[in-house]
Amino acid sequence: MPDTVERAAAKSARRTAKERQRLADRQILGPVASRLTIASIIVAIASLCAVVPFILIAEVCRELLATTPDWNRVWTLLLTALGILGVRGLLQSGAMLWSHLIDAEHQYTLRQLLAAKLSRVPLGWFTERSSGEVKKLLQNDVDALHYLVAHARLEFVGALTLPLATFVYLLLVDWRLGLLLLVPIALYGFVMSRIMGPGYAAKLTTFESWRSRVSETTIEFVDGIQVVRAFGQPRKGHHRYQEAIDGYATFFTAWVGPITRLEGIGSQLLNPVVVLLLVLLAALGLIGGDAMEPSALVPFILLGLGIGSTVLTFGYGLQALRQASSASVRLLDLVETPELVDPAEGPVPVSGLVRFENVTFGYREGHPVLHGVDLELHPGTITALVGPSGSGKSTLARLVPRFYDVTGGRITLDGDDIRSLRSADLYRAVGFVLQDVQLIAETVRENLLLARPDADDAALERVCRAAQIHERILELPRGYDSEIGRDARLSGGEAQRLSIARALLADAPVLVLDEATAFADPESEAAIQDALAVLVADRTVLVIAHRLHTIIDVDQIVVLDDGRIVERGTPDELRSADGLFSRLWAANERALTEVDRLERTAETASVPTQNLEVRA
Repeated sequence: MPDTVERAAAKSARRTAKERQRLADRQILGPVASRLTIASIIVAIASLCAVVPFILIAEVCRELLATTPDWNRVWTLLLTALGILGVRGLLQSGAMLWSHLIDAEHQYTLRQLLAAKLSRVPLGWFTERSSGEVKKLLQNDVDALHYLVAHARLEFVGALTLPLATFVYLLLVDWRLGLLLLVPIALYGFVMSRIMGPGYAAKLTTFESWRSRVSETTIEFVDGIQVVRAFGQPRKGHHRYQEAIDGYATFFTAWVGPITRLEGIGSQLLNPVVVLLLVLLAALGLIGGDAMEPSALVPFILLGLGIGSTVLTFGYGLQALRQASSASVRLLDLVETPELVDPAEGPVPVSGLVRFENVTFGYREGHPVLHGVDLELHPGTITALVGPSGSGKSTLARLVPRFYDVTGGRITLDGDDIRSLRSADLYRAVGFVLQDVQLIAETVRENLLLARPDADDAALERVCRAAQIHERILELPRGYDSEIGRDARLSGGEAQRLSIARALLADAPVLVLDEATAFADPESEAAIQDALAVLVADRTVLVIAHRLHTIIDVDQIVVLDDGRIVERGTPDELRSADGLFSRLWAANERALTEVDRLERTAETASVPTQNLEVRA
C-alpha cells in the first residue's frame, strides 16, 4: 500500500510537471504557433519531395535491370526526380529561413516583454537572485528557445515524414523486407527506454547537484588559497575541493558508463552497414527461394539504409529540446511573478513620517516572518533594528522601500499607505544603502545620475566630497567618465562610498541602511562612517545593526526576535534592562575584547617567515 501511494504521488507530480510544460508552451510559444504550423506543413511537403527522387531513381535502376529498358521512361523519371529535388530545396530553405525570421521576431518581442515585466516585479525579486540568474533568464533561456522555435518542430516533422513515406513505399515494394526494417528500430527504442528509465530524472538531478558542489568548492578553494598557504596548510584548503571532484567523478563514471555502452549498442543497431547486412541476408533467402525479384532489392539499398539515421535525429535533438523546454518553464515562472500594483496617481510624501500598523509578512503563504509589528519612525531620528540572525530585521527594513508588499496590516508614509503611492514618488521619498552595493556597468557619472538625471557636475562633486570619494574618482584614468569594471576598479569600501554619494544626490527624506560598513576595512570604515554622518542628517533613518557598538548614539533601538518586537527604547535604557538587548550587548563586548586581545598578541608575536610566502 505505501508503495502504491508513493507511486500515485509521483504520478501526480509528473502530471503537474507535464501540465506546467504544456502551459509554458502555450504562453511562451503561443504567439508563433500558427506560423510554425504552416512552416511545418511546408517542411512535411519538402520531406516528401526528398523521398520521391529516390523512389524515382530506384525505379530507374529497376527499369535498367529489365531485359529491354524503356529509355524514354528512364529519362522522364530522371528529369522528374531532378525537378522535384529542386522544388524540395526551395521549400526546405524557404521554411528554415521563415522559421529563423519568426524566431528573431519572437526573441525580440519576448525580451521586450521580460524587460517590461522586470520593471514591475517587486525589488525583493532581485535580492533573492544573483545577477547571473537574471542574465540567464533574459539571455540564456531566451537563446535556448531558438532551437525550439527555429529548428525543433521543423526537424522533427521532417524526421517523421521522411521515414514514414519511405517505409510506406518499401512496404509496397516488398512488405516482408519492409517489416524487417522495423526490427533494428524496435531494438533501438528498447535500448533508449533503458537509458531514459524511471531513475533518469533523479540521476539528472543528482548530476546537477554534484556540478553545483564542484563549482562552489572551486570558488571557495581559489578564494581561500592565499589564507591556507599563508598558514602552511595547503592540503586542508584542498581537501573539500578534492572530495567534491572525486565524488563527482565517481558518480559520473557510475552513471554515464552503462549509458555510454547502451547508447553505443543502440547506435550500432541503426548503423547503415548493420541494416544493409540484415536486409541482404533476408533478401538472399527470398531471392533464392524465388519469392522475390532481385530488382526489388534496389529500393531497399537506396532508401532503406537511411531510415536509421532519421530515427537518430530524434535522439540527437532531445537534449537541446529538454533544455529549451526547461527554459520555457522558467520564463513562464517569471511571466507569472506577481507584480506590484503601481497606481497612475497618488499622494506625494513630504515629511517622511513612517508608521508600521499591525504589519504581518511572509515570503510564502502560511509561513509568516513578521507578526503584528507596530512601529513609528519620526523625521530627524535614527532607529536601529537589532536582533538575532533570522529575527526578521532585513525583511522589516525592506518593506519600507516596498521590496515586498505586506500580507497583513499596512505601512504608511506621511499617513498614506505606501501601496497608494506611485513607484516614482515612493523612490524619491525612500532611499536605501545596502551591504551588497549595486553598480551598473557604466561610467561613474552615469551611476551617480541614476539618483537624479538632471544633476550638474557641481552637484556630483558636492555629494562625492561629502561621501569621501571625490579624490579617489579623480585618480581614475578618466575621472567621472571612467567606466565601472573597465578602467574604474573600486574596492568594496570605495563602491559603498559611491553608493552613499548616489543616495545623497537623491536627497530622499527616508533612508534605509543595512550595515553599510559590515565588510569594510578599518580605513574605509572610518570614511564610510563620516559619509553616513552627512547622509543621515535631518532624515528619517532606519538602520539594520549587526555590530552594536556602531549604534550607541541612535534615538531608538527596536529589538526583534522571531519576527516580533520584544523590546524598544534608547541605548541606555535597553543596556540597563535585563532583556535580549542586554545579552546581545554583553556578547558584543566580549567579542570586541577578544578582538583587541588578539590584535595586541599579533603585534608582539613573531610570525614564522615560511608562513608569509603569499606576501612575498
